[in-house]
Amino acid sequence: MKNYKSSLVMIIIMVLVVGILVIDRHSDSKIEDVFEVKAKVLKVDNDNLIQSNIANMGVQNLEVNILEGEFKGQSTDSLNTLVGNLSVENTYKRGDTIIVAIRVEDGKIIDSKAIDLYRQNYHLLLFGTFVICLIIFAKQIGIKALFSFIMSLFIIWKILIPGLLYGKDPLLLSMGVLVLLTAIILFSICGISKKGVAAFIGTITGLSITIGLTLFFGSRMELYGMTAPFAETLMFNGHLNLDMRKIFYAAIVIGASGAAMDIATDVASSMYEIKNHKPNIPINDLIKSGFNVGRDVVGTMTTTLLLAYSGGYLTLLMLFMDKNASFSRIINFKIVSAEIMRTVIGSIGLVLVAPITAIVAGIIYSKVKKNVTN
Repeated sequence: MKNYKSSLVMIIIMVLVVGILVIDRHSDSKIEDVFEVKAKVLKVDNDNLIQSNIANMGVQNLEVNILEGEFKGQSTDSLNTLVGNLSVENTYKRGDTIIVAIRVEDGKIIDSKAIDLYRQNYHLLLFGTFVICLIIFAKQIGIKALFSFIMSLFIIWKILIPGLLYGKDPLLLSMGVLVLLTAIILFSICGISKKGVAAFIGTITGLSITIGLTLFFGSRMELYGMTAPFAETLMFNGHLNLDMRKIFYAAIVIGASGAAMDIATDVASSMYEIKNHKPNIPINDLIKSGFNVGRDVVGTMTTTLLLAYSGGYLTLLMLFMDKNASFSRIINFKIVSAEIMRTVIGSIGLVLVAPITAIVAGIIYSKVKKNVTN
C-alpha cells in the first residue's frame, strides 16, 4: 500500500512537471511581436534555389497554412533561406509540417520565415515507447525511474541552463544541481535507506574528485571550452560574459554523473544483498565483495564512455583517416584533445566511485544501526 501511494504521488508530480514544461514551451515561443507556430506547406517554389552537390543554396518560397494559435487556418508566404549548412537547414516539400516564425503588426502577419521540420510527434512516439518498455519490465521501479528522468529534465531546463546563462559560476552551480539530481534519482530508486545513502556518498565523492582532476588538467592542456557545439554561436549571440572554460569543465562532470550513479548503485545494491543474506559477514569481507563487483562494473563502464564519446565524433575520425593524418596530429587536435580529456577524466571518476562506494557501504551496513532504515 505504501509503495502504491508513493507511486501515485510520483505520477501526480510528473504530470504537473510535464504540464509546466508544455506551458513554458508556449510562453517562450513568443519574442516581442514574433511567434513560432506549426504550419503545413501548401506550395513550394524552388526557382531561386541552386543545388550544389548534396546541398542547396538560395531561397525557397513557400506558401504555408498556420495550424495553431490565433492565426490558425490562415495562409501566408514564408521564406526558407539556405546557405548550404546541412547540419541545421532543411529543404521543404509540399505537405511537410514545419515550424515557422511569424512577425505580427497591428494584428496581421507581415513576415514569415521557415525554421525547421516539425518532429515533435515522433519524439512523443519514441518517448511513449520508452515509457511502455520501462514500466512493463521494471513495474514500480520503472515509475520511479521515469519520475527521476522527468525531474532531471525539469531541473536541468529550469535551474541549470538559466543559471549558466545568467553568468553564475558553472562549477558551483553544476555541482549543486548534481547533488540535487543525485539525491532525487538515487533516493527515488533506492528509497531513504542505507543503500541509497551509500550510493549517494560514493557518487558525490567520486564527482568531487572528477572536478578536481578537470581543473588540474584543463588549465594545463589550454582547453577553454570553445570546442563544445555552438559555443561560438552562443557567445556571438550576446553572451560574451560566459566562462566557456568552466562550462566545458562542468559538462565533463555532468557527462560522467549518470554512469557514476549507475556504478554506485550497482555496488551498493550488491553489497546490500550480500549483507541481507549473510548478516554476520565481517566488514572486511563485505568491502572486498564490493570491490570485486566494482571491478566488473568499471571494466565495462569505462569502455561504454569511450564508445559514447567517440560515437559522437565518428565522422571526424573518418575524415582523419581519409586525410592520412598522423597520430600526433590527431591526438593534439583541439577537439580530439577535449574529448580525450572528457573520456579519461570521466573514466577516472568512475573507477574511483566503485571503491569509495564499497568502503562507505561496508561501514554503513556493518556499523549503522539506527536513524537510517534498511
